[in-house]
Amino acid sequence: MSKREPIYKVIFLNQGQVYEMYAKQIYQSDLWGFLEVEEFVFGERTQVVVDPSEEKLKAQFEGVVRSFVPMHAIVRIDEVERLGTPKISEAKGGGNVMPFPMPMPDK
Repeated sequence: MSKREPIYKVIFLNQGQVYEMYAKQIYQSDLWGFLEVEEFVFGERTQVVVDPSEEKLKAQFEGVVRSFVPMHAIVRIDEVERLGTPKISEAKGGGNVMPFPMPMPDK
């Protein structure tokens, strides 16, 4: 019995919006302070109803091999059993969560 390839749901902030994306590969980058996200996964076009948010993401990430996301922009990463719908939503302020301070590397 072969083990299935994991799918990760990555939620991150980008220019005042919350991106919820799905990918097959996520790892810490050699670029300090970044995560690398590869092999984005989008839903198949089997439905008649088309989600404009997902279409916008598909167009925005078309041809992208690897994306470097700053660690401080990551909200959450989950390994999921099945693919959901990628989406973009507005970030709502007013929360009481403070970003964790990141130390600068010594030179």
